[in-house]
This record gives sequence, structure tokens and C-alpha cells, in this order.
Amino acid sequence: MRDRTTGDEAGHEAGPEGLTVIGVPVGEGPPPAEVPAVVAGEPDGPVDTGGGVLSARYRTLTLGCVSMILLIAFEGMAVGTAMPAAAEALDGVSLYAFAFSAFFTTSLLGMSLSGQWCDRRGPVGPVLAGIVTFGAGLLLSGAAGSMWVFILGRAAQGAGGGLVIVALYVAVGRAYPERLRGAAFAAFSGAWVVPSLIGPLIAGTVTERFSWRWVFLGITVLVVLPLAVLLPALRRQAAGPPPGGADRFDGRRLRLALVVAFGAGLLQYGGRELNWMALIPVLAGLALMVPGATRLLPSGTFLGRRGLPSVIALRGLLSAAYMATQTFLPLMLVTRRGLSYTEAGLALAASGALWAFGSWAQSRPWAEGRRERLVRGGTVLLTLGTATTPLVLFDTVPVWLPVVTLGLAAFGMGLVVSTLGVLVLRLSAPEEAGGNVASLQVCDSLGNVVMLTLVGSAFAALGGDSSAVAHDGALEGAVGPAAFVVVYAVTAVTALVSVAVAGRLAPSPRGTATAAAA
Repeated sequence: MRDRTTGDEAGHEAGPEGLTVIGVPVGEGPPPAEVPAVVAGEPDGPVDTGGGVLSARYRTLTLGCVSMILLIAFEGMAVGTAMPAAAEALDGVSLYAFAFSAFFTTSLLGMSLSGQWCDRRGPVGPVLAGIVTFGAGLLLSGAAGSMWVFILGRAAQGAGGGLVIVALYVAVGRAYPERLRGAAFAAFSGAWVVPSLIGPLIAGTVTERFSWRWVFLGITVLVVLPLAVLLPALRRQAAGPPPGGADRFDGRRLRLALVVAFGAGLLQYGGRELNWMALIPVLAGLALMVPGATRLLPSGTFLGRRGLPSVIALRGLLSAAYMATQTFLPLMLVTRRGLSYTEAGLALAASGALWAFGSWAQSRPWAEGRRERLVRGGTVLLTLGTATTPLVLFDTVPVWLPVVTLGLAAFGMGLVVSTLGVLVLRLSAPEEAGGNVASLQVCDSLGNVVMLTLVGSAFAALGGDSSAVAHDGALEGAVGPAAFVVVYAVTAVTALVSVAVAGRLAPSPRGTATAAAA
């Protein structure tokens, strides 16, 4: 049995690559010839017969997974562009924030459910249910006659997306040998590049020339092809429960996920208001979210315990630091340096490509055996990028500096995020892989919520609220530099903490010795 906190396997001495046994697909009769068998005690799970992620054995599965990520990424990039028009048309501007918080809240539930489902039945069911739910949510939002119906559709989209993303991570662990998992995750990262570049442009054009409704309804039509490509390959190479998986769902963990999601929603809601009454939902949200997350995530996550807990904690720290850095950059360039919205947006254009390049770099053969050092290097790059971005507040600093600093941070993120996906599978027993991947994704989302609520409230309190905008509608000079300094100070400290946690990814020697003696 694997120690959940250290990732060590009882009865075995962990080697440098760790010991992970990935389950073989189980069905009626023997598995098809093309399904890799499992060799007990082998660290890589499926037998490695050579070839890359686009070789004949893996091509269909890889293309199916990438096309599914591409669809979800395009939806994420496009919806933000169409949302203002939707809120205005449905007379729901006052409920605008709920369209985003509903998505996040239900995605947490989807992730937690998907983790248990994968550990008990395999990833096929969660993928199918997730895509159907995601598509139904798109249809509901696109056809909505009121803002509350639109929000209900967004909630369905969040639940579906949470189900799918965890299941695809688990499928990588079930179907690919360990040397290809980094390349598979690099392909996932690469799938975000094109949507980040053209998604807002396409959504804006469709909204202006036709209707915001077609942004949602059009994506619904695109669901069919990726699903048709992915499901047959998934059934062949990753179907069935892992050996040793539990038969029943853990109702306690699902209830904890519901508590955490509700608490996060209250935190977001209260954090948007600058008055004493807002403390009520904020404190209630924290009272629900903190103990719930402590019990939902692996023991020792918030203490940075060595091994799996630090892998999961690091994902939350990284996402929080990078998301805040990226979110406030365009506004800083518009208000403090006088750039147009288009010019400010260009500062973000290169980050998606550099993230993908970093992810590609960690997938190279030389990266194996250097995973922990790659993570440490990536967190250092993230810290340098976040700490130097606010230098653009000085008029003497070139206005293009954030293109370089954010690109540096994005490259570091590409190195680290994909590597953490590899490590969480390496440190997971087959019957716990889904739950641990779900924890990784949940921690990512929670990190974003807590960080954006914290810095958003501080930013508004220091002059970044809507009342600070000039009466003529011009934003230049409307927000003082102190508001941005505080935001980037918090992100830099968070990134610096991630450097320390990055040194704690390897299981402790004591844990290894204890597991070997058990």
C-alpha cells in the first residue's frame, strides 16, 4: 500500500524514479492486443514499446485528448469576450459575477466527483458524462431567456469541465508509459496556445456580427468531433477500474467538496464589496473553505509536507502567483502608461506560446531524472518574472518590459505545471491516481480564488474601484501606483514561497525507510 503523504510503496524500496503501478484496462475477456499490459513492480505502468505520443499506438488517443482540451480552452477564452453582451441582453449586469463564480463552484464539484469515479470505474465514464454536461450547459446558456438560466448553464459547463480535465489526466497515467507523460502534458499545454490567440477575436466578431448566443451554440456543435475521436481510443487503452480500486464512492469526500465549493463562492462574493457587511460572507466562506479543504486535500498539503502534499500545494501557489500577475497587467499598462486596450493585450500574446515552449522543453528525454531541478528552476523564473513586472510603473522603464517579464514567468510555468502532472501520477498508487489528480486541480482553483479575492480587495481599497475612473471615461491615471505595487508584492511573495516548496517534492528518506520496513 502506498503512503499517501510520501508516495512510497510499502514493501518496496523506492528507486530514483519512484514506484507507480498503473492499472491495466479491465473488461470482458483478455485485453486487446494494442493495450499495454501492466508489469507488477515496473515504475512505468504500461509496457514501453517505443515511439512517441503521435506514434501509431498513441496517435488517436493523443489527438482525441488534445482536441478536447482545445475545445475547453476555446470556450474559456471566448466566453469572457461574449459575457458583457450576454449580461446586457439578459438584463443581468448586476449578476455578472455569478456567471463566473457558478462555473468555478461547480467545477470543484466536478473535479472531486471525477477523481473518485476514475479511481473506481476508470476515466471513460467521467469523460462522456463531462462532455454531455458541458454541451448541455452551452445549449442552456445560448438559449437562455433570463440571466439566472444563463448562470445555470454556466454552472453545468463548470461541472462538465471539471469532470473532463481530471479524467484526461488520469487517462495519461493509465495509457502512456512514464517517459511519454511529460510529452502528453506538453501537448495539453500546446492546445491552449491557439485559443488564447484567436479565441477572443473570433468570439468578438461573432458577437458583433451575429449574436453572443452563437458563441455558446456554435461551440456546442464542435463537441461532437472530439468526442467521436477520443472515446473509442479511451475505451481501448484506459477503460476499466484500476486494480485495488474501491467499489463505492466516498460520500464524505463529496460532501467536503460541496462545502469547499460553497465556501469559495461566498469568499468571491464578499470579496467584491468594500463594506463591513461584506465581512459576513467572507468570514463564512473562510469558515467553510479552510477546514473543508484541509480534510479534502492530502494530509500535510498546507504544511508543505515532503512528497505528494508539496506537489499539490505547489500547484496552488504557482497558479495564484501567475494568475494575479497576468490579470492586472493590462490594466496597469492602460492606467499608468497610457496604452490602448489592444496594445496592452499584446503584452499577453507571447505568454501562451512561451508557456507551451516551456512545457515542450520538460518533455524532452534529458528532463527525466531532473524533474525536481526543473521545478526549482521554473519557480525561480516565475519569481523573477512576477517581481520585475511592476518596474514598468516607472516612466523611464521601456513599456515593452512586461512582454519579457511575463514571458519569463510563462516559460517557468510551462516547465513546472506539466512536470507536476508527471510527478503526481508517479507518486500515486493506481487506485488513488484520480483522487490525487483531482486534488491537484482543486488546489489550483482554490489558489486562484484566494489570491484574486485578496489582491482584488486590496486593489479596490487603494483606489482601484470603479469610482476611481475619470468622469470622461479615460482610464489613464485613474488608478494610483500604490494599488499595483501591493498586488505585485503579494504575487512576488507567493512565488518566492513556491521556490521553497519546490525543494520538498521528493519523498522524505525517513518515509522511504519506514515503507520499506513495513
